Amino acid sequence: MGRILFGRLTPGAERNFADDLRSENAGAILLLVGAVVALVWVNSPWRDGYTALSDAVVGPSALGLDLSLAQWATDGLLAIFFFVVGLELKREMVDGQLRRPSTAIVPILAAVGGMAVPAGIYALVNATSAGGAMGGWAVPVATDIAFAVAVLTIFGRRLPTALRAFLLTLAVVDDLLGIVVIAIFYADDLAFVWLGAALATIAVFALCVRRRGMTAWVLVPLAILAWGFMHASGIHATIAGVMLGFTVPALARPGEQQSLAERFEHLWRPVSAGLAVPVFALFAAGISFSAADLMRAADDPAAQGVALGLVIGKPVGILLATFLLVKLTRANLDESVRWPDLVAVSVVAGVGFTVSLLIGALSFDATSPHSDHIKAAVLVGSVASAALGAILLTCRSRVHT
Repeated sequence: MGRILFGRLTPGAERNFADDLRSENAGAILLLVGAVVALVWVNSPWRDGYTALSDAVVGPSALGLDLSLAQWATDGLLAIFFFVVGLELKREMVDGQLRRPSTAIVPILAAVGGMAVPAGIYALVNATSAGGAMGGWAVPVATDIAFAVAVLTIFGRRLPTALRAFLLTLAVVDDLLGIVVIAIFYADDLAFVWLGAALATIAVFALCVRRRGMTAWVLVPLAILAWGFMHASGIHATIAGVMLGFTVPALARPGEQQSLAERFEHLWRPVSAGLAVPVFALFAAGISFSAADLMRAADDPAAQGVALGLVIGKPVGILLATFLLVKLTRANLDESVRWPDLVAVSVVAGVGFTVSLLIGALSFDATSPHSDHIKAAVLVGSVASAALGAILLTCRSRVHT
């Protein structure tokens, strides 16, 4: 008998899944609030105030940290978000679904398919259109774990737990691959001395975090130093957050009830979900939604590629990868899971808000005509995926009553 694609969770994965269900809804709501405030503000008579706030420069120029508030939100606050992502990935790899190759291969291949097809659609649209811009190929490859899990939790409550775990694990793998894309393709003028300093500082952090009784007075300054060195190296500073998260032990030590990674995640997730991501959304989602601006965005091949990649490419890629895995190996779907269920969940994976906006900001300079068009496409594509996914999940939940 072939292996089951979606089965019972390991104890560690069950804890990880429960943690996400408890916290992602609130984070998604705050993220949405930040985006709505930005959209309302930019499309109001007070839009100049939004621009002035975004462009306000803060920080010491001698250290190369004289950044605008919008840059601080992208490079600084999002490092906290990626630190939490790093902790979550470490827990999944050590004590969750990703520690078992037989179960990890499924979401990994589904995530790869869910990234390759959207990137291919974007490339096809822009390669065959006048005025196409290939630089944004990575924008539609991301899944926003907070929004995706929130939509699934609200509208798919009666779906099998194994299917919910599949989306969560797929989104985690998607985050990991998205981080790899950012680190490899969006490094700018690498400074190896600063990169070496960043890696050395992260190594010191890794040694210190394993010592019992180590306080935040040591760990936090080390983390800030690692972030600063990574920023100076030319690699996006958020990568420092991920690497720091990976150094934290994910298994409880003798005499401890929780692992250090679990404690850190409970401590920093509210900061990430309640401050870092909403503030990032406030500065990243500020685009004009006038009829003329929307028409220009609709005519931009870059925006077309992003929207089609999220709404169509994501579910097609995930479903195609899973279908091929079933047909070409001895793997089977769990008895509680049906293909229409998988279709609904795959559509929800097209919600690409946070990381897609980040990659869009890295792909096109703020002065580029594609910049705002990409933002509009991410918003429209994510909302469309969430709405269509909500409808499909509701229908499938009724089937499982």
